[in-house]
Amino acid sequence: MGRLIMPTPKPVEELIKRSNKLGSEPRFTNFAGGNTSAKGVLDNPATGEKSPVLWVKGSGGDLGTLKESGLAALDLDRFKLLTNVYRGVEHEDEMVALFDYCRFGLGGAAPSIDTSMHGLVDYDHVDHLHPDSIIALATSIDGEKLTRECFGDEILWVDWRRPGFQLGLDMAAIAANNPKAKGCVLGGHGLTTWGTTSQECEERSIEAIEKAEKFIKEKGKSEPFGESVAKYAALDPAARNARASELAPYLRGIASRDVKTLGHFNDSDTVLDFLQGSQMPRLAGLGTSCPDHFLRTKVRPMVIEIDPKAPLADVIALANEKHEQYRKDYEAYYKKFATKDSPAMRGADPAIILVPGIGMFAFGKDKQTARVASEFYVNAINVMRGAEALSKYEPIAESEKFRIEYWDLEEAKLKRAPKPKPLAGRVALVTGAASGLGKATATRLSNEGACVVIADLNIEGAAELAKELGGADKAIAISMNVTSEEEVAAGVGAAALAFGGVDIIVNNAGISISKSLVETSAKDWDLQHDIMARGSFLVSREGAKVMLAQKMGGDIIYISSKNAVFAGPNNVAYGSTKADQAHQVRLLAAELGEFGIRVNGINPDGVVQGSGIFASGWGANRAAVYGVEESKLGEFYAKRTILKKEVLPDHIAAAVFVLLGGDLSLTTGLHIPVDGGVAAAFLR
Repeated sequence: MGRLIMPTPKPVEELIKRSNKLGSEPRFTNFAGGNTSAKGVLDNPATGEKSPVLWVKGSGGDLGTLKESGLAALDLDRFKLLTNVYRGVEHEDEMVALFDYCRFGLGGAAPSIDTSMHGLVDYDHVDHLHPDSIIALATSIDGEKLTRECFGDEILWVDWRRPGFQLGLDMAAIAANNPKAKGCVLGGHGLTTWGTTSQECEERSIEAIEKAEKFIKEKGKSEPFGESVAKYAALDPAARNARASELAPYLRGIASRDVKTLGHFNDSDTVLDFLQGSQMPRLAGLGTSCPDHFLRTKVRPMVIEIDPKAPLADVIALANEKHEQYRKDYEAYYKKFATKDSPAMRGADPAIILVPGIGMFAFGKDKQTARVASEFYVNAINVMRGAEALSKYEPIAESEKFRIEYWDLEEAKLKRAPKPKPLAGRVALVTGAASGLGKATATRLSNEGACVVIADLNIEGAAELAKELGGADKAIAISMNVTSEEEVAAGVGAAALAFGGVDIIVNNAGISISKSLVETSAKDWDLQHDIMARGSFLVSREGAKVMLAQKMGGDIIYISSKNAVFAGPNNVAYGSTKADQAHQVRLLAAELGEFGIRVNGINPDGVVQGSGIFASGWGANRAAVYGVEESKLGEFYAKRTILKKEVLPDHIAAAVFVLLGGDLSLTTGLHIPVDGGVAAAFLR
């Protein structure tokens, strides 16, 4: 018998529509922050009776993109009976496990800790959001007074309490005892509103947020971050980008001492304004408040207070000094509040690094996590601005921050996360990646978890591939002429700005000139060598600089050729430059090995399908040399191999992955033939 399929109930349709609207506006809530709910009545197929049901956004989902599958559905009558078994705040965590015993139907998302407030508040529709304007009130030293002044008795105040069953009971009591109230401001946390209809609930949420925004604008002082500090004034955009791309690999190395991270750079006006304020050091030191904020940004950022025009060496020296102090402080924070039952410390490196005059560097396990951490710290800046404009910013106590950061429920959420892919947390720059072997390689590396920088003169093709691979969190496209020192340096810098650095270089860009010796001009020779010998050297050199700065090792791979070791006719320029590439592999492997940077090569042959080189005329030339039709060239190459198989771009990509996947971690200086078996090209 098949699974019972039930139509989408009207309350769910309304809930999803409301959630998507609220979640898509950053003023209303942050990414993956907040939760919404609706109540309704369904026919229970198991009993034939009517059952009241609670639908609530599940754990870990995002309101802006919420679908029905992201909701948890609970039997409301059974859920309310949990009040009979609740044993008090010391036993909060056990309640979450009991939510599963209240499920209505099959499937759906896991209920979050905030389910309690939605189920216990006696209104059909409830919104819990994290708007910057509301949290500004919630984190002010006199937040209760300001909330009363802003909202009167329409939106009431609830003192900080860790999310859980007791908070749900407290809010249910407020809603029951104050029938005129439309919601609550949760101290240090956010906003909860309720309504009898979905529209009413939505309107109350937006009304409260906009009223708080207006209140701050009208009542707040003009310079909440203090006077501007002249020496921390923002550099012009070009200078900021240049310094940021220099700093990014060093800072990524700092943020990755315990766990490898990817980076995101933010130099928005909001960030630069905050960094220039005289009160920035004090406010940054206080850390963030809203649980969603500090779970992603850590308890506080690391700040590098130095003239943005200072020599790079001085900035790096101070960064290293600040990092050591940050680690000591974080370890002290952990030891102060940890109990024998606390999870192990998850790493003592910063997630946010602030550099006045330059911007904010955020780090996380993947690009999305780093970008979201950056977004959350911008939320925190907005909160601090509002709180300081009205009063004084006062986040929740560090003891409470620790209880949430190292909460058993948070630890369980981390353990539920899927196993990372083999190349997760690594950044690969592939040259000539818009087509052929490069495209296949970039695609394979992306599929294995790497972030990919698609470098090619064909920027349109590169951009199309980047979009196919998932956009800016997964891949970016850059225009790069590998013969130009300036363009190569700029391209590697762009990679550092986009993802924090570079871990993998794949030298694939190339052309092929098929002519006899006497027909090969000096121009032909120079062009061939400029692109592949000089180009590979330049890309490897700039990539190595980044890897050395990161101090995390790395990989450089050359797509060489069978022709690096095989002497074929009418091929002097191409074969010579491929031999040059092959020896670069050996030279760089010997030089860079002590830094954990491995250098290896791939020797393909006869890759006709999808090859940009063959499509540009090389195929016709080689076909003429061998006296076969161009359309039969792939078949010709296959027949002359030992395996009698045609080599495809995906075979090259597979070989690249073999070198990077972890099983050959002690291999360097190797060339892997991917040619179907050509005895004359066997390595000796």
